[in-house]
Amino acid sequence: MLRTRFTEEFGIEHPIVQGGMMWVGRAELAAAVSNGGGLGIITALTQPTPEDLAEEIERCRALTDKPFGVNLTLTLSINPPPYAEYRQVIIDSGVKIVETAGSDPTVHVEHFKEHDIKVIHKCTSVRHALKAQRIGADAVSIDGFEAAGHPGEDDVPGLVLIPASADALDIPFIASGGFADGRGLAAALTLGADGINMGTRFMCTVESPIHENIKQQIVSASELDTQLIFRQLRNTMRAAKNSVSEEVVDILNKGGRFKDVKDLVAGTRGRKVYENGDPEAGIWTVGVAQGLIRDIPPAGELVGRIAWDAEEKLLSLTHKITDSVSVS
Repeated sequence: MLRTRFTEEFGIEHPIVQGGMMWVGRAELAAAVSNGGGLGIITALTQPTPEDLAEEIERCRALTDKPFGVNLTLTLSINPPPYAEYRQVIIDSGVKIVETAGSDPTVHVEHFKEHDIKVIHKCTSVRHALKAQRIGADAVSIDGFEAAGHPGEDDVPGLVLIPASADALDIPFIASGGFADGRGLAAALTLGADGINMGTRFMCTVESPIHENIKQQIVSASELDTQLIFRQLRNTMRAAKNSVSEEVVDILNKGGRFKDVKDLVAGTRGRKVYENGDPEAGIWTVGVAQGLIRDIPPAGELVGRIAWDAEEKLLSLTHKITDSVSVS
């Protein structure tokens, strides 16, 4: 069994975390991942109100007695969600693990820590990870350039970002972006991470609440079928390559601004992709890891399979090295 600082501190069996994905991180998926020995994550802002989040947490608690967390993504917005209310629901619910992402989480980390809640902060660079460590995060999730969603503006892939993080950090960290199987977990551990965070891979599971058409689209896609949008606005986002994402890139390449594409990228359109199964209906996020996805298994089975395969890969490498030394 693979034991790391992350599994020990967060009380899970396998060093595998389900990313907090908008519209995807619901109770059924989070519970299935946790029941499989990983760490499932409910996405707070998928729920329209703090009251709905409280109900979703209770639904998840009814489905698993294992640890699970809640993602709270912080964005700069003219009309931001009532973050303090969502935060209080998390505290009152008794959830003991939170994943924060987006803008500066300092205020939220302070409140969560006052209630003995462990915080994982999602980062896209070593410098941001070091700040998360300074303000009291218990762990960080490092997003490489391969990741879906917002991978930052540094364009550093995991092969460099993971060992750079290992050299700089004292707290546990998990690697995110490009992971879909046991080979990836083994590689991440070898590079110095304490586990992996997967989003796209968990989209293609039985319990994932997205339309079957989208799951099949991911299975049939390659690593080339993603599109980077908002590069010109320095708010890079990796999304599925479709007619909408290509139109957004074309408009911005011609000097357009956000106001010129805001209707194309509206979150309501992306949500309809997942609900109705039309991959051309809007912008939806997916990582290059889709090029490694070949099936749609139960989430708990996937967790065990990846952990077992990673352990086998690491043992195989150990035997190869031992045999090579013996021969020489």
